[in-house]
Amino acid sequence: MKIRDSGMPAEQLWSTFFDPRATLTALGLIPESAVGDFGCGYGTFTIAAAQITRGPVYGVDIEPVMLATVRQKAASLAPTNVRAIQRDFMTDGTGLTIDFAMLFNILHTENPLALLREAYRVLAAGGKIAVIHWNYDAGTPRGPSMDIRPRPEQCQMWMMQAGFTLVDPLIDLPPYHYGIVGQEIPIPLPLHLCVFALKFS
Repeated sequence: MKIRDSGMPAEQLWSTFFDPRATLTALGLIPESAVGDFGCGYGTFTIAAAQITRGPVYGVDIEPVMLATVRQKAASLAPTNVRAIQRDFMTDGTGLTIDFAMLFNILHTENPLALLREAYRVLAAGGKIAVIHWNYDAGTPRGPSMDIRPRPEQCQMWMMQAGFTLVDPLIDLPPYHYGIVGQEIPIPLPLHLCVFALKFS
């Protein structure tokens, strides 16, 4: 299932909207992370992530044409850790286990909370989620219509409802985007329950 208002412009235009490596650095991607790019499109951030981390980078998308582009880029730019996966993650999940989830320009979907909960589910303990979206500004050159475009505070609320702790609640990503970083932080058991668990382990 495609998300609403998910059309992509020509790749040459799309690439002018971002500095992918600078964006991922600002969002805290570190080497050795296993990364999942939900709705990877042309692989703009998939390839950039693969050039930062030595862990596997999974570009997941429903569109075979987009995944073919990702594979072609990986072949020409030589990162060997890119895995392009065709999957309808909106209905079937991602099938991943990762340390860093990238949900970029996608939370205008009909059910953003379900998508964030899937990201929470597949993250390893202590894993992080990075969200970016178009600024809530009708003057941006692209982006979903304003009636479905989320404000930063909406994304923050959804992330917390999905179980994430916000570790960087708002990052300016000029010229057209903002970012938010959350973390999957397990809630420790109370001491008496820890003792009980140890007793019967």
